[in-house]
Amino acid sequence: MTSEQTPDRRGEKVCDPAELRALFLFEKLTDEQLEWLCADGRIETIEPGPVFREGAAATCFYVLMDGELVLTKLSGGAEIELVRTEHRGSYAGAWMSYIGDKVEQTYESSMYATKPSRFYVLDADVFARMMHEWFPMAVHLLEGVFFGGRNINARIGERERLLALGSLSAGLTHELNNPAAAAVRATAGLRERVAGMRHKLAMITDGKFDPATLGPLVRLQEEAAAQVAKAPELTPMEAADREDTLGEWLQDHGIGDGWNLAPNFVQAGFDTDWLERVSATLEDAPEKVFEGAIRWLNYTIETELMLNEITDSTTRISSLVDAAKQYSQMDRAPFQVVDIHELLDSTLVMLSRKIGDGVRVVKQYDRALPPVPCYAAELNQVWTNLIDNAVYAMDGDGTLSIRTRRENECVVVEIGDTGPGIPPEAGNRIFEPFFTTKPMGVGTGLGLDISFRIVVNKHNGDIRVDSEPGDTTFSVWLPLHRPESNQIDTESNAEGQT
Repeated sequence: MTSEQTPDRRGEKVCDPAELRALFLFEKLTDEQLEWLCADGRIETIEPGPVFREGAAATCFYVLMDGELVLTKLSGGAEIELVRTEHRGSYAGAWMSYIGDKVEQTYESSMYATKPSRFYVLDADVFARMMHEWFPMAVHLLEGVFFGGRNINARIGERERLLALGSLSAGLTHELNNPAAAAVRATAGLRERVAGMRHKLAMITDGKFDPATLGPLVRLQEEAAAQVAKAPELTPMEAADREDTLGEWLQDHGIGDGWNLAPNFVQAGFDTDWLERVSATLEDAPEKVFEGAIRWLNYTIETELMLNEITDSTTRISSLVDAAKQYSQMDRAPFQVVDIHELLDSTLVMLSRKIGDGVRVVKQYDRALPPVPCYAAELNQVWTNLIDNAVYAMDGDGTLSIRTRRENECVVVEIGDTGPGIPPEAGNRIFEPFFTTKPMGVGTGLGLDISFRIVVNKHNGDIRVDSEPGDTTFSVWLPLHRPESNQIDTESNAEGQT
């Protein structure tokens, strides 16, 4: 390319080395280097409007000669102004092209000209070649800083994830142990009840039950088994009153330990009217036969109750395993389009033991929300960090609120707590790495920093906090639509300008 250039639709002008030397960016260059810049670059006059868009392929490096530029970045579905300047020599664009294809080369922000402005423009590949030829040592140093910093962040992030995983694994083990132990207990009890039913069956075969009453009794047994599945929910007071009534009835009818049998009948939803039907069926039977029939029915009820307990326990275990898979995104692609509520619910399940019984969880989900394009496993880490902080702030007693809504083509997830709030002096620093308000040894100061980078850098979203005593809310904004170029797992530094 020569310095004699043909004007294009943007008003390209001839480059003057002396004018470039007047800019602080180029003032230390030699005459030969300035000539090279003019030969391989160009001057463009750009009318007011967009120059490049965030997320588009970074093709040019821009230096302001005259006029005004504005840099913006998407945050929460809206463009936030980062820089507005008329300072000659300010630069933006493909300034990281010297790294080459080791990182995704896209514009990290959008740039606008607010009035007719002149720019020195250098194509990205030319800028990269210039950097490597003129400043080879500087390029190596900058690459080292860039990739070293990224690797450090990755290692720190991995350690934070491992710490969280260790804590969650302990909680999950506890949660799995409870239903597993219940299933083992119920199975052992079931074996005893089945043995008792075999004994009663032997009594029947010995002819101790009149064949005329055996049929109705079997029908009562089937009715008892079916009733267990639809037993009503009773308050402790209601259950205690019914147990007293049934216990007295059984005592009055010669069942010596009727008080021990009464809770099973009550739990299955039976009352004295049903027992009167049993009594009427065996009206002419000897007292021992009547007692045997009552115990036989009790075994039936206990068996059904234990089968229900085993079913509930195994279902709970299956649900916990499913939640763990959803949380870890095991065997799933890193980038997906998902129902954000499934991610939130799986995180709540994984954190249920840490949340504890003293914290009330209130969910206000907008079920009309569309699926969200995201890195699901990494968003689960964000929810973990925010919920863990909220629970810690409430010290085991308060209300954890989780709300979802749609605003500005974004899904907004709000996680709130009723803790004491964030101290005013810490409000502007909570997203800084290694800053924490927790005591030494309790917090690493990395949770919110990692959350910020996941939401802002990887999802082009935003994370905000509003806090006052008794009401702290973190809001996470996730765009519903993302450029294709942003669907690649990259982390790069913020746009450079002076």
